[in-house]
Amino acid sequence: MNRKLKKALKYTAFAACAASAASLSAYVTTKGMIKMALDREQPSMGPKGSKVSGAKANSAFSHARQEAAVRLEKADHEVVKIVSHDGVPLVGHWIPQEHPRRIIVAMHGWRSSWSHDFGLIRDFWERSGCSVLYVDQRGQGESGGDYIGFGPIERYDCLDWVNWVTGRCGSDLPVYLWGVSMGAATVLMASDLPLPENVHGIVGDCGFTSPHSIWKHVATNNLHMRFRLRGVLANTMYRRRTQLDAASFSTTDALSRTIIPVLLIHGTDDRFVPVEMTYENYKACQSPKKLLIVPGAGHCMSYFLEQERYEAIVKEFWSEND
Repeated sequence: MNRKLKKALKYTAFAACAASAASLSAYVTTKGMIKMALDREQPSMGPKGSKVSGAKANSAFSHARQEAAVRLEKADHEVVKIVSHDGVPLVGHWIPQEHPRRIIVAMHGWRSSWSHDFGLIRDFWERSGCSVLYVDQRGQGESGGDYIGFGPIERYDCLDWVNWVTGRCGSDLPVYLWGVSMGAATVLMASDLPLPENVHGIVGDCGFTSPHSIWKHVATNNLHMRFRLRGVLANTMYRRRTQLDAASFSTTDALSRTIIPVLLIHGTDDRFVPVEMTYENYKACQSPKKLLIVPGAGHCMSYFLEQERYEAIVKEFWSEND
């Protein structure tokens, strides 16, 4: 064997080993990322999406949010239990008003809770005559389920909960689906389902465009990993857990088909779910729509920083659609 051939074979073997090592590394890191994203068990680390504004603003937000969460958890409420479309036990927390004007079905975000995501806005809802069903999303809180679905599964839970609300309260009152972060993606993905006519609107605060797109953003920008091969692996691992294809579901597709009015909200300094995703959702939406962008607001911080503007556009949305 001549020297050139030996050298070529050596380089080929080296390249094959390097490619194999890179593939193994991609598989291991993707497996960890998907476990962090989907499995009910709390991850040991998460994306750095909460530190999204100045330290002072973020500290004040975290403190106010925690205090509001404690107050909401202690409020009188009925614990509601249903079985989902696919047999998973789901839990909600029902706080009705004596003379309600409308009903809200509230879906919290990823690795969060009903009290943390909605404690701050609860007083506004109650002052506005809203009976609220605060949902524990599947795979989280008191609800069953081994996995978090990132919207494609939970969108059907929205329909289950609307049916519960209608069964409890009748169909005379307008119902609004409301979600933040992954909860926003959930309610927006539900927008093209055969929802009852008493669903008058959907509010999505800092929602992403699809599971695939938010995984890519977090992997690339927060975890500093290349995503092309990992994206294929992530979708395969998602399919094994859920029997669904994450790449085939998006909020933009649902919004392009919906006839339900939509209000989209986002902060410009969100480093977990980038504001550009809400612009994409808004562009795709073909139903009556409104948009609120809050300068300087990080993830889930828009109500905290711009309460008056936030409440004003919500009241306008209600007045147009009740």
